[in-house]
Amino acid sequence: MEATDLLKKHKLRKTATRTEVLKEYLSAGRALSHAELEDKLGDHFDRVTLYRTLHSFEDKGLLHKVYDETGTVRFSLCSDHCDISSHEDDHVHFHCTKCGNSYCLDLPIPEMNLPNDLMINDVYMVANGICKTCQRA
Repeated sequence: MEATDLLKKHKLRKTATRTEVLKEYLSAGRALSHAELEDKLGDHFDRVTLYRTLHSFEDKGLLHKVYDETGTVRFSLCSDHCDISSHEDDHVHFHCTKCGNSYCLDLPIPEMNLPNDLMINDVYMVANGICKTCQRA
């Protein structure tokens, strides 16, 4: 799906910033941080606009947060089934400790049997290791 189609699907107005940010995610194929987007698009869009765009996309079900062991927050494209009412981003993420890239894995987070007096709000599972590209290098 192209950037303009995704904006339309998620009922977001088409702007230059939104279109370019989505194009970056579609071409990257991995999670990107605000800083990485700023490096790529900072000459054209200021950092506050990029920040607001990322959070708008998260609110509308276009992106979800990905954390790594350093605490860096990255965002990754959501599945086609995510929208404003529900995110289906409860899956394992992989963080390469060599190149720093993070990817979504098509693996569900295992269920946890907690005591009855505990309630889970969020679970993030990150597997750290070395990606295929770095293994070949």
